[in-house]
Amino acid sequence: MNPVPRSIRVRSKTRPIRILVTAGPTIEPIDPVRFMSNRSTGFLGYEIAGLARKRKYQVTLISGPVNILPPPGVKFIKIETARELHQRVHLELKRADVLVMSSAVSDFKPKFFHKRKIKSKKEFGIRLVKNPDILGSIRPAERKGKIIVGFSLETDNLLANSIRKRIDKRADLMIANKLDGENTPFGGGRKTVYLIDRLGRVKKLKNITKPHIACAILDTIEELCYTPV
Repeated sequence: MNPVPRSIRVRSKTRPIRILVTAGPTIEPIDPVRFMSNRSTGFLGYEIAGLARKRKYQVTLISGPVNILPPPGVKFIKIETARELHQRVHLELKRADVLVMSSAVSDFKPKFFHKRKIKSKKEFGIRLVKNPDILGSIRPAERKGKIIVGFSLETDNLLANSIRKRIDKRADLMIANKLDGENTPFGGGRKTVYLIDRLGRVKKLKNITKPHIACAILDTIEELCYTPV
């Protein structure tokens, strides 16, 4: 584990680094029984939160529904929908130095919620509307002096699309994952990801576990904390 950079250690004499981590999926209800979601397990976000706590950060973890216990010593907030996550991120970001947006947010939600269970039919259509773009909604005044970390999941043109996303979302660091027949970012096992930072550096982490990915992400955050913008 790398030591905490000197500039962070100086600031932590008065208070620890405050990190806000989001993890897991969001779910969007269709009726009282059914919902839309995705395959996110929340494992990496929980690893980041737990390791940050071990590094003496003050940690807030906002999580969608997962089957993982929160790490000890963190402020834990449960959410379900993307709109709930949107509201909590903007609220908690006021008190954070770093935002790690590792949750898998549902891009769409049903336009209408059916108050009663939808009866079985041969066909049924659902009209979808766009959910809030949480990273894109963070205003310059909200992000001033903070480190913003986003995640990119692509099936094609991984690096080009992820570099563009980092720029578009004004993120300091983008974690790029590829989903294809050989790679999946979901669950445990060994993964290959790319770390793309605001300095234009691209670092490939090949065939490593999520605890090691979490360590590399926090190491890079700590470097960026004292690197001039």
